[in-house]
Amino acid sequence: MEEVSARKIFQCAAGHAARFREKITELPQRPELSYPAALATFREALPEQGSAGAEVIGDLAAKAEPGLHAMVGPRFFGWVIGGSHPVGVAADWMTSAWGQNAGNHHAAPAAAAAEAVAANWLLDLLDLPRESSVGFATGATLANFICLAAARGEVLRQCGWDVEAQGLFGAPPVSVLIGDDAHATVFSALQFLGFGHDRVVRVETDHTGRIAAPAFAGAATKMTGPCIAIFQAGQINTGAFDDFSGIMPIARDIGAWVHVDGAFGLWARAAPSKRALTKSAEQAHSWATDGHKWLQTPYDCGYAIIRDQEAHRRAMTIAASYLPPSDEGERDPSHFVPELSRRARGFATWAMIKHLGREGIAAMVDRHCRVARAIAERLTVEDGINVLNEVVLNQVLVRFGAALPGEESDRLTQAAIARLQADGTCFAGGAVWRGRKVMRLSVISWLTDDQAGEMTAEAIIATWRAVRGGTLV
Repeated sequence: MEEVSARKIFQCAAGHAARFREKITELPQRPELSYPAALATFREALPEQGSAGAEVIGDLAAKAEPGLHAMVGPRFFGWVIGGSHPVGVAADWMTSAWGQNAGNHHAAPAAAAAEAVAANWLLDLLDLPRESSVGFATGATLANFICLAAARGEVLRQCGWDVEAQGLFGAPPVSVLIGDDAHATVFSALQFLGFGHDRVVRVETDHTGRIAAPAFAGAATKMTGPCIAIFQAGQINTGAFDDFSGIMPIARDIGAWVHVDGAFGLWARAAPSKRALTKSAEQAHSWATDGHKWLQTPYDCGYAIIRDQEAHRRAMTIAASYLPPSDEGERDPSHFVPELSRRARGFATWAMIKHLGREGIAAMVDRHCRVARAIAERLTVEDGINVLNEVVLNQVLVRFGAALPGEESDRLTQAAIARLQADGTCFAGGAVWRGRKVMRLSVISWLTDDQAGEMTAEAIIATWRAVRGGTLV
């Protein structure tokens, strides 16, 4: 086995990564290989002897790149996925190179310090209660889980039950109120926590997917005992926000712990022009959001923000005899997430906030929302294309041939999505909204600008004209 040169290996990897990024705007905004083709490319017998490090990295790049989505490109709108900004990626590379286990502040003082400062910056940026604690997790899925674990513990503690020590067997039942159009991962978090994804009380939502005060009030009147209410900032299809101002007082009246799933929509609080969408959301007890969405950190990075630090600690603290005790008054990263061994996500978060600043983050959110509106406005004037949502944020929901019978419109919408993805000018995904097939665009990459939006709108229109004209093969 050759002697490994860290410099040589790192430079090799950096060269491949830079070349991939430099050509991303010209590449088709989709993978060139399907999963079966990619699997065939990677499949080989277990190596009996090792290979030179630079050779391995080159082989990995050659095999992987054709099967990669253009998620870091300017015209990728398939899901709500940020563009992994180079500054965040570089910080994350250094994080990997440093090889720190960020479990506690004794093991990695610098990692814990960066995380503590970045946590305070996040609370300032999002204007959430400054006494809140922040757990750095893999993403909003785990962040929702963490917040709801703290909620479970606190509402049961108030009933005299210690769920962390005694579990749920024999515990008072907890009622969970959640909107019909909440994100699937929130239902999963409830499942993981023992609440069950079907046992909850689902609150009716309006045509945009938001909870309005009358519907929530009707559901809330039936609640007795400990209760958790889950609201949403940014519905995944429409971008809509629950009526926080109307429903928060009702939730308070029934003594509910209020959690806000704001995976991407909570970042509206960082842009003065969009902040009104989240009015009164700061009154909640907990919030979940992602860094790898609008903050453009690399995967994976999410934040569990909880007003009651002690409830957060009770739900998440890991203790063992071999672990050093926390210093008095010092923030210990392991108190706020379920992973003890984990990467130091605070470095990339610190780097991205330091790089963009408050003004840069607000400008980016504004730009993406402007591009989304411009795409919607351009599509709306084309005969046969319907934009189904009011574009309040960065989500655009499109249906083709909507004047036709439902099944025919579904077929045309699916055909338009397939043709657009095959063309590769941009990438948009499909979804089902109110029982019908739709195309969904999520504008959130740091590279996306007005020109990318114009190219996208024209590509969608050209695709629709081809499908409508019967030229789809």
